[in-house]
Amino acid sequence: MTESIKGLKRTNYCGELRLSDTGKEVTLFGWCQRQRDLGNLIFIDLRDRTGIIQLSFNDTTDREIFSKAQSVRSEYVVAAIGKVCERESKNKEIPTGEIEINVKEFRIISKSQTPPFEIANSKRVGEETTLKYRYLNLRNQKLTQNILMRHKIAKIAREYFYDNDFIEIETPMMIKSTPEGARDYVVPSRVHNGKFYALPQSPQIYKQLCMVAGFDRYIQLARCFRDEDLRADRQPEFTQIDLEMSFVDTEDIMEMAEGFISKLMKDTVGVDIPMPLPRMTFAQAMEKYGSDKPDTRFDMLINDITEWAGKTDFTVFKNAVADGGSVKAIVAKNSASTYTRKKIDKLTEHAKGIGAKGLAYIRWAEDEPSCSFNKFLKNGELDALIAELNAEKGDCVFIISGKTSITQSVLGALRLIIAKELDIIPKGKWNYLWITEMPFFEQDEETGEWVAMHHPFTMPMEECIEYLDTDKGKVRAKAFDLVLNGTELSSGSMRITDCNLQNKMFELLGMEKEEIDAKFGFLVEAYHYASPPHGGMGIGLDRLAMIICGADSLRDVTAFPKVQNASELMSGAPSVIDDIQLKELGINISALEGDNEQ
Repeated sequence: MTESIKGLKRTNYCGELRLSDTGKEVTLFGWCQRQRDLGNLIFIDLRDRTGIIQLSFNDTTDREIFSKAQSVRSEYVVAAIGKVCERESKNKEIPTGEIEINVKEFRIISKSQTPPFEIANSKRVGEETTLKYRYLNLRNQKLTQNILMRHKIAKIAREYFYDNDFIEIETPMMIKSTPEGARDYVVPSRVHNGKFYALPQSPQIYKQLCMVAGFDRYIQLARCFRDEDLRADRQPEFTQIDLEMSFVDTEDIMEMAEGFISKLMKDTVGVDIPMPLPRMTFAQAMEKYGSDKPDTRFDMLINDITEWAGKTDFTVFKNAVADGGSVKAIVAKNSASTYTRKKIDKLTEHAKGIGAKGLAYIRWAEDEPSCSFNKFLKNGELDALIAELNAEKGDCVFIISGKTSITQSVLGALRLIIAKELDIIPKGKWNYLWITEMPFFEQDEETGEWVAMHHPFTMPMEECIEYLDTDKGKVRAKAFDLVLNGTELSSGSMRITDCNLQNKMFELLGMEKEEIDAKFGFLVEAYHYASPPHGGMGIGLDRLAMIICGADSLRDVTAFPKVQNASELMSGAPSVIDDIQLKELGINISALEGDNEQ
């Protein structure tokens, strides 16, 4: 039989009590993580969101209470009143390990069936099971602490931006579909039959209109939705710390963000981050790291050996140079013992899978280096390359040739793989980095068309405007990204506020006037009524929490996450709706071949 909590009031959370509280009478609520019955002694590990504390029952305990404690099983919800005492056998693994509660009153509030997995060891269970029973898995102490850390980051963000005169404004969740780079999630309208709302990929247009309206400093912890393929650092719905500022330039926005990062890191992990944060142009990042979100915690930079390669008789290299491409290399120090021929073959397959035609290498495991293309080299050319790269015995050199964008991106990816396999990425480092001078356009490899690298409201640099019609590849944007340990946390930019320039940018992206008016007419119209210069950014709250918590995936910092196919295993979303709802919405569902569901 279960009991009520009538007459009881919590005095403390389990995880906040310490040795200094000895002698204090407390009332605690929580879940039984473990019960140990030693005959004349019973111990219960009581857990709530703050941690675990030990309850003790002994031969001085009332027999009825002792009997109830004997009946308790894992995940029962209980209440306990008792005195804080110093433990005889201390547990240094938990913050409350020096104390226990000598229980004088005890109630079983709710009984639990045997859980499908042990909460404390849920990591050992398949994700399909833990996500199906997500409400149980969230009781796991690590996941609980992750969610609490996410809450703390959100709290710090609000406090910081409120203190800097930002106004929190909620923007609509059901909006007009406007292209922003990913597929929209759409919501059918019952009232406007045949028409659809879109869920916002970001509050971009609305926060710019807040600037036109004169609010000048906007902040929102905004929910965003993108229908795109998922991976470890991506969910279909996510939260960003979204801000916009008027009468500023890029320096003001970046300085404001740096103040937030400084406070955040001090208040969450107790680390002082040197300010200002380092900066690197997009071109420099691609040249040295092969990525626009470089992990700068370790070296292994990309070396350009195009000049050397062009003088060799190796056809693969010579053709790449003749076609206007490049030959680039990375040196993996002390890796020859790890990278056997078999492992290099595996690395080669990976390189081919992401765009390379092959992977050339030098492996220096013995007295003389082994080179995969040595037979094509003249006497002394290998020695010259090794000297140029400062390679030594014990090292491996990996070389990619071809189109420059491919050589950079492939080596950037291999650099990360190799660093993880060699375990050379230092722990406990927080390498924040600004990436600046982003290209405005990027060229589609298949169609050759130029598309906006950021959203189409980004302001090009003034000195690049002359190239809009003649050389799109030279146009750089007043845009910047914030990177932490190789993960992109944020994109930001100054915005276009001139209606003529905005129309021109739409046209350059292949839009006809009718399409511009239909999709963005209200924004362009707003600029006819004068807009202040403004810009902003959105910082990924989920990704920030993931890195600060040391989590492997966004799922570990999201209360109820989706899996790779964008379904939610616990509730079964998405699901079918009944024919009455479909009829009201004017929607007919055509079954796909092989699909038994409506």
